Amino acid sequence: MSGYLVEDTRKVTTHRLCEMKQQGKKIAMLTSYDFTMARLVDGAGIDIVLVGDSASNVMEGNTTTLPITLDEMIVYARSVVRGVKRALVVCDMPFGTYQINTTEGVRNAVRIMQETGCDCVKLEGGEEIIETVRSILAAGIPVMGHLGLTPQSINKFGTFSVRAKEEAEARKLIRDAHLLEEAGCCAIVLEKIPAKLAAQVTAELKIPLIGIGAGKDVDGQVLVVNDMLGMDLSFSPKFLRRYARLADVIHDAVGQYVTDVKNQDFPNDQEAY
Repeated sequence: MSGYLVEDTRKVTTHRLCEMKQQGKKIAMLTSYDFTMARLVDGAGIDIVLVGDSASNVMEGNTTTLPITLDEMIVYARSVVRGVKRALVVCDMPFGTYQINTTEGVRNAVRIMQETGCDCVKLEGGEEIIETVRSILAAGIPVMGHLGLTPQSINKFGTFSVRAKEEAEARKLIRDAHLLEEAGCCAIVLEKIPAKLAAQVTAELKIPLIGIGAGKDVDGQVLVVNDMLGMDLSFSPKFLRRYARLADVIHDAVGQYVTDVKNQDFPNDQEAY
């Protein structure tokens, strides 16, 4: 399967992400949690596959990302890596694996890299975790940052609403973005912040800024693959564009299968040995 608008078929690396920003080429990023989906999105030309802790929601049915464990993330990430040839594979470090102390953060990042074969880890936060970010980078592990709405801190925020609308929080986000860049992060995800603020940060930094609900003036976009494929039609945030309604397709296909089995239409003579 050939990709859409993908001229460069080389393996995507952290260095190439910065090249893409310098060349004005937008970065396309989607989540995946299993081998089959990862192979499909990679074959269609995606630049980055994120093994997100959103697996806690879409794969496990939790209401937040907090319950998912490191062991579970490693299983998902290992499966995704097996399905990817071109894209950069990024694995979220789940809640509790890097907030306790720097040593614990480095140990868990090393474990992710060793046991999954992914290319990069992603951490939520700025100044509060900067020493851990520096230490993980010092261990030779690429790090992607994540600012704005950081779902692992949902109990602190108390809401999934847009972040950094107030001046003080906007200033902190800008400062945190610069700190992450100076530490050596390869890119930063900006989630649910005003488009004007996202554009400002993108213009100020040399590393790519990838938005989700952050407007169009960033270097790339990321969505949860289950959401953009319409597998859960009950989730409809403003930033989400559905490119399919697979919930309907799956419902109809399974319904037809049930009908065919009960009517003894499946299997037919050609489908039997």
